[in-house]
Amino acid sequence: MAGEEKFALVETYGCQQNVNDSQKYEGILMEMGYTLTTDREKADFIMFNTCAVRENAEKKVFGNIGALKHLKAKKPDMVIAIAGCMSQQEDVSKRLKSKYPHVDMILGTRAMATFPALLEKVLTEEKCRVIERQEIDYICENVPTNYDGGCKAFVSIMYGCNNFCTYCIVPYVRGRERSRSMDAVLSECRLLAEKGVKEITLLGQNVNSYGKDMGMTEGFATLLSEVDKIEGIERIRFMSSHPKDISHKVLEVMSESRHICHQLHLPLQSGSDKLLREMNRVYNRERYLSIVNKAKALMPDLAITTDIIVGFPTETEADFEDTISMLKEVKYDSIFSFIYSRREGTPAAKMDFVSTEEEIKARFDRLLEVQNAISYELNKKCEGEIQEVLVEGISKEDGVLTSRNYANKIVNFPGDESLVGKIVKVKITRAQTWILLGELL
Repeated sequence: MAGEEKFALVETYGCQQNVNDSQKYEGILMEMGYTLTTDREKADFIMFNTCAVRENAEKKVFGNIGALKHLKAKKPDMVIAIAGCMSQQEDVSKRLKSKYPHVDMILGTRAMATFPALLEKVLTEEKCRVIERQEIDYICENVPTNYDGGCKAFVSIMYGCNNFCTYCIVPYVRGRERSRSMDAVLSECRLLAEKGVKEITLLGQNVNSYGKDMGMTEGFATLLSEVDKIEGIERIRFMSSHPKDISHKVLEVMSESRHICHQLHLPLQSGSDKLLREMNRVYNRERYLSIVNKAKALMPDLAITTDIIVGFPTETEADFEDTISMLKEVKYDSIFSFIYSRREGTPAAKMDFVSTEEEIKARFDRLLEVQNAISYELNKKCEGEIQEVLVEGISKEDGVLTSRNYANKIVNFPGDESLVGKIVKVKITRAQTWILLGELL
């Protein structure tokens, strides 16, 4: 009915890049007259923005798509869209088209520019279905974005990946690296500062490659320096940073900056040189440790986090022990660890497993046990310290606020809701494995 309020829901699966893409889709939908909702029953438009990195994520999405069938039967005019990395895979797109007829739109990772026109087409042409997996190389700028009024925001500085790690589907679904112009990135950061955002995380599959496609040699270091000058932005983070080409200049800029957090996410994936070669990571143990040592020399208070894959097809017990030894040598503040997930179309998908599922699961459990002890040991050293934290919101416990320190560790403390969005000083009173507890000064 004309003039009736329309509601849209965007559900996000996967990485921070997907979160940022979803915020753009939400901004476009709001500009098209939709009101955002989290209620599927209420929605006139539902989008799942999907991830293809692990099989479990795909299974969850397919389960949720199937669950929408009964809702579509009740509301035939509702539009269902599947976007993101899953949709960019041709086999998935075909499966969606053939087995899920209640899905109206199948959009790949580069359909942002054409999305409004495609949605209008679905809404105005009876029984129209849209499948959009175009190879669009240009970057769509000035997209309305739903920043949701928080004190933190993600800013994508580039898209795609050139690295082709043998286990990873991302280069196949997100395409080759494409950097945004520095002016566009800085304009977005200034806009966020004007909106009251205190912390920005710069995003890319490999931020160290920023600007190389535009002829820059130290593009990312230069960008960091420029973002650091923006008044109002109190904290700057970035991820992910590939060890193969992080430069000394980037580490210097971090150490000399006013606002860049002394926190480095440096994905390792494995501590075994043999596995690193088979993963096509283009660095070895020695190179990785040299980066860590340089970074710690420049920033003694540096917090380091990483990604670890357990159960890569050719991983032996000796390879896994090399990973454990790296955890103990580097002493990561925290890790993001995953059991290897076979992705069809990648070189690793053709490799035979040398370990059983039981052996891989046992290694994964041991990895977590070792890392939990390290995380607690490092957190314990924080007791008694006075730290500046950015208050993000209210915790699950009444009267307690949740915040993060420069190292991106959660710090919970009693306080008033009026402090949300502010940077305050807290004394750390007690450490736990995953969080720190404190009191407001």
